[in-house]
Amino acid sequence: MDNKKLVNRSLEYAIVLILLLLVLFFSFVANYFFTASTFLTILRQVSITGIISVGMAFVIITGGIDLSVGSIAGVSSVTAALMMLGGMPIWLACFLTILISCAYGVINGVLVAKLNMPPLIATLGMMTALRGVAFIVTDGLPVFGFSATYSNFARATLFGIPYMVLLLVVIFVIGKLVLDKSILGRYVYGLGGNAEATRLSGINTDAITIAVYSICGTLAGIAGLVLLSRTNSGQPSSGTDFEMDAITAVVLGGVSLSGGEGKLSLVMVGVLIMGVLSTGMLMCNINDYVQQLVKGLVLIGAVAFSSISQRIRQNIGTSKA
Repeated sequence: MDNKKLVNRSLEYAIVLILLLLVLFFSFVANYFFTASTFLTILRQVSITGIISVGMAFVIITGGIDLSVGSIAGVSSVTAALMMLGGMPIWLACFLTILISCAYGVINGVLVAKLNMPPLIATLGMMTALRGVAFIVTDGLPVFGFSATYSNFARATLFGIPYMVLLLVVIFVIGKLVLDKSILGRYVYGLGGNAEATRLSGINTDAITIAVYSICGTLAGIAGLVLLSRTNSGQPSSGTDFEMDAITAVVLGGVSLSGGEGKLSLVMVGVLIMGVLSTGMLMCNINDYVQQLVKGLVLIGAVAFSSISQRIRQNIGTSKA
């Protein structure tokens, strides 16, 4: 293995070392952290943001961003809750909610691809609008009283592994196969690497953009359904800050904010880091304000590391040439 490959591999998998060091650190400073029950709690906790992070990875690899995922998750949870409260079968309420969340993603994609709106502005507007919708349809009150059967999904396990964690694994595997093995995956990386070259090669870049935002919206809707099952109530304020946790996890996983590069497997490591960090700080009795500060610093550090890594790779490439 030459120096370039060795450096690239080291930069990519430095995040795995960070995860191991965090686990080791909290195992020493927090009582009962290094236990099976704690790790299951972490997996339950990250399953929702992990599902959103898969969709966010698709969007960021194309060079975009989606700030509306938290609001989509929140409005999806109250939408499904209202449907079930009205007597609609659970499966139908979930199916319709997923379709609606996909439509939110399509709208984001159309705003970005067809109207040439900056992704930051388009999805910020959608984030604000959907949060308003969630409060309007619920009058600002939580929705509860629907079938208690629905909450069984969040509590149920298979061979000791929670269903919600298994759902995350399934979504991750499908997402990885799409990105690594499918034509769509090649187009997604191509769009993020060089949008103009991708367009000139005859690929419908607008369709790819709409597709990735619809995938992101759909997965955010699924995350909202999982959240509804876990809380057993539709909260109009639910999903707040999910977008920041997802973006942080994706950037921690080495996905470049400029697009064109990143691995979904490392994004899942980033998701686990966020879960370990949150749970560890909670077990150390660190208050919410400090946790927000730490998460913000982690995001800044992840972006800085990504920028530095890109410069190192460029310098190695230049020296080789």
